Amino acid sequence: MTLFRKSAIAAIAVTALGVSSQAFAQKAGDIVGYVGGALIVPNASVSPLTTTSSTPGVGPIVTATLKDATASIDSSTTVTLGALYMWTDNIATELTIGIPPKMTVDVVTPYGTDPNKNHTGAASTKVLNPSLVAKYMFNAPNDTIRPYVGLGVTYTSFSDVKANVDDLTVKALAGTSASLSSTWAPIFNVGAIYNIDEKWSINGSISYVPLKTDVTFVGAAPVAPGVAVPITTTGTLTLNPWDFVIRVGYKF
Repeated sequence: MTLFRKSAIAAIAVTALGVSSQAFAQKAGDIVGYVGGALIVPNASVSPLTTTSSTPGVGPIVTATLKDATASIDSSTTVTLGALYMWTDNIATELTIGIPPKMTVDVVTPYGTDPNKNHTGAASTKVLNPSLVAKYMFNAPNDTIRPYVGLGVTYTSFSDVKANVDDLTVKALAGTSASLSSTWAPIFNVGAIYNIDEKWSINGSISYVPLKTDVTFVGAAPVAPGVAVPITTTGTLTLNPWDFVIRVGYKF
């Protein structure tokens, strides 16, 4: 083999390695679509609940029975979709939305008049929270693993809010209607992308969302046999969820 042929083969090999390494995502101008699953783990609590009524004395009585009420929310899972756009080799924004998961709220009323203090499944709702997150990606576009940090915002809305009217306390508090206010919240995000090849990747991340919503319940408090008066109960429900997400990505 001549020196020329050896040099030519070496040059081709170096070029091929260079093309191969540079073929990985994510570089400026790339668009990556993602689909996967999310585990949502809330850290719930509820502020002191206050009840008002047009009937004198009823509101303070109900408020007193709700003293030190607590709330907890079950974990839930959902399918999540995302689209990532690379503005530079290291800076990106990602728009994410998921199929609205069902959230179930359990409530404990230690001073309630109902012998049953634990109100499992007191209310349920579906949660829609599209988010937009700016990400800074470490390492270079040709690296197989790219850790990142992100900061963004989500707009959370609640639909199909239902109170468990089979529970006598819940029926009295929210048998007429129940609502949770829509709200904006920041997102703090860390994660990493593993590039399988020039098109496919796996994205895993953890997010924390300091999220609160105003709750409003409308019901009818019994004041005598067969007699009930309208009441409205308000408070703040804190969710503060941790979101654990893993998705498969494809670069377009």
